[in-house]
Amino acid sequence: MDSNEGKLAERAVPLPVTAPRAAGIAGLSTPYRVLAAVALGAIAVAACAHLALVFLHVAPSNTVSKRHAATVDSWIYPEFEQNWKLFAPNPLQQNIAVQVRAQLRTAGGELTTSDWRDLSAEDGAAIRHDLLPSHTRQNELRRAWDFFTGSHDDDNKPNGERGALSEAYLRRIALDRLAGWQRGGERIVRIQLRSATTAVAAPKWSAERTDTQTYYRELPWWTL
Repeated sequence: MDSNEGKLAERAVPLPVTAPRAAGIAGLSTPYRVLAAVALGAIAVAACAHLALVFLHVAPSNTVSKRHAATVDSWIYPEFEQNWKLFAPNPLQQNIAVQVRAQLRTAGGELTTSDWRDLSAEDGAAIRHDLLPSHTRQNELRRAWDFFTGSHDDDNKPNGERGALSEAYLRRIALDRLAGWQRGGERIVRIQLRSATTAVAAPKWSAERTDTQTYYRELPWWTL
């Protein structure tokens, strides 16, 4: 065998084959696989529990929902509140804009009051022409206002146990929206919210007449 044949023989020697490493969870070591399985199981249980509580909240009144009403309400309100039921909802026939203004203390100690800021218009501008609008932008402020008005009378006094919770929730949202609004060392001292309600006009082909005047509901000043 000449030198060329020897070189070919050497090249023909097969190299050791290494088994491909498994992808995903199967590629982890045993302790990490156990940890990942426990985490996935906890997430699945939490998701199922959340869906069950939401179902009991929106379902017609029944024995289970009545027995566990306190547990359902404590989980749902205020962040997960729903205004739909398992039947067709009553469509909104009014445009309600939530607005806020603030009383500011300047660096020199003087108090000034800002103009009204339309938070609903800002939310509308943020989701308009957006193919994937934020669920928070669409519903957080509107549902917070509905939560407040549903738990207060016309004099803005709470009519149940959820009154204080709804007020704190609405105040927290307003302050979050006003973050960074101060200029030149100004500090927010008080805030006030109001709603501007305008009925949706009847279609042109309808003989119905609708009062489209805007009506305001002002809440008292809230000291921070």
